[in-house]
Amino acid sequence: MIGIYDSGIGGITVLAPLLKLLPEKEYFYLADYEMAPLGTKKEEELRKIIFERTHFLIQKQCQLIVLACNTASTFVEEIRKQVSIPIIAIEPSIKVAYDHQKDEKTIVMATPYTLQSKKFKKLQETYPLQDITLLSCENLASWIEEGNDKKIKSYLQTLFKSYNKNQKIQIVLGCTHYPLIKKEIQEIFPNATISDGGIGVAKQVKTLVGKEIRDSNGKITFFFTDGKDRTKQFKKVLKTYSERLEKI
Repeated sequence: MIGIYDSGIGGITVLAPLLKLLPEKEYFYLADYEMAPLGTKKEEELRKIIFERTHFLIQKQCQLIVLACNTASTFVEEIRKQVSIPIIAIEPSIKVAYDHQKDEKTIVMATPYTLQSKKFKKLQETYPLQDITLLSCENLASWIEEGNDKKIKSYLQTLFKSYNKNQKIQIVLGCTHYPLIKKEIQEIFPNATISDGGIGVAKQVKTLVGKEIRDSNGKITFFFTDGKDRTKQFKKVLKTYSERLEKI
């Protein structure tokens, strides 16, 4: 079984490409609403949360875990040292932007913690983009969870008000919630190339998955740490996002 961890619904943008590449596998999706939002918490608190949730997924018999949250992924190296199963972690698609056009203006949208993390700084050093702007989007994931379209659109207009909307730029979505509003961002920047790490993670998982992870006709179990069942909502978002997902 493949475990997926996120603070909420954002991990759907990782689960969707996984289902396209590995439709026969069984998935256990842990949505950590009890601890959400993660991106504004302190390092020690986050470390404790991520380690506890990782061990919870192992207890649920997950044989591979995907950290489908950029904030949680900043602890991946520490976690790998303590567990014996593969841990795959999403990260902002800086490499994609670098490979595509390293001299082109690039905007990275992410949570405060992700942008301040050592892991992100190392990414920047490895793939030095010439013209990069980091946008800390503190409450955006929460508004996406709420489905507050009016607030999201107003926030995006304010966030990008100083930019030339017709400029050819790259936008890196450094939070798994943000691809859920890719359409709204593309409407503001019609000429932008927008990337996220979901498909890359799915491809990485596919290379690691062996026969020991049993087939189960794509069975998905959703688990919500606050006790509120959102399965219908998650399945609806998964269906919509999967239909919009580009061919892998």
